[in-house]
Amino acid sequence: MSCSVTDNTLYRGRFAPSPTGPLHFGSLVAALGSYLDARHHHGEWRLRIEDIDPPREVSGSAQRIISDLAWLGIRPDQAVLFQSNRVPAYQVALDRLLAAGHAYPCACTRKDLPVSGLYPGTCRKGIPEGREPRAIRFRRDGKDSTFNDRIQGLISEPAKNLDDFVIRRADGLIAYQLAVVVDDAFQQVTEVVRGADLLASSHRQICLQKALGFAQPVYAHLPVAVNADGSKLAKRLQTDPFRYGNPVRVLHSALEFLGQQPPAGLDLDSLWCWATTHWNWKQIPRCQTRVAAKS
Repeated sequence: MSCSVTDNTLYRGRFAPSPTGPLHFGSLVAALGSYLDARHHHGEWRLRIEDIDPPREVSGSAQRIISDLAWLGIRPDQAVLFQSNRVPAYQVALDRLLAAGHAYPCACTRKDLPVSGLYPGTCRKGIPEGREPRAIRFRRDGKDSTFNDRIQGLISEPAKNLDDFVIRRADGLIAYQLAVVVDDAFQQVTEVVRGADLLASSHRQICLQKALGFAQPVYAHLPVAVNADGSKLAKRLQTDPFRYGNPVRVLHSALEFLGQQPPAGLDLDSLWCWATTHWNWKQIPRCQTRVAAKS
């Protein structure tokens, strides 16, 4: 890209997709929002592949996501971080939480949960006799959770809706919530710009950040791209509105989805320069979902 910016280590953003399929318009919106905000603020932008859930991963997806982003002109400032290489760091964090009493073993299965799906704290004071430990859960403090989101405003969740959540799964894999928190701290991420479908995860991640003594990044949750019937865009070629487009058309559509008003007739480099210079956070629609226009 011919329109460059100067790094500012006070701002660090990131995009962290799971390699469960190709990049689609919905994930592109999250990538673009985080990337442009970092570039507009002369900051750094990281790319992290969250490949710690092998049963859900699709072979070749990680490299395809990286190449699709590069095709559009989106490239990270550092080498791509793969979570599969970070398992020892997650174990260290898990051990710290257990030692401090912030986590405990749990013998419960999904069948043991009530209809609400909220964990009732069955193993909080110890595993019932005759049961074997399976997962490890984070011990919540029983308080309401509130944080300010740059787009969605004040986000609150009462304590009654927040349970002790799993941080190491029954299959031995580290859970998403813990891995994200450890890596955001490791990569010194100051701004988390992502889809509003992860709003609920922010409450859990903030709890983990406090327990581990990590700084809390600023959160900004973008509207999630949905189909006309309200369903979330899938990572399937036939439901993907941009796979057959050209990079200028794709970028233009994603900017419009985010409330920006790019001019027509620009080539890719010129469009990137315009987008970086004219990025306007206040124009992003303050909603949690938005229908993606057909391209």
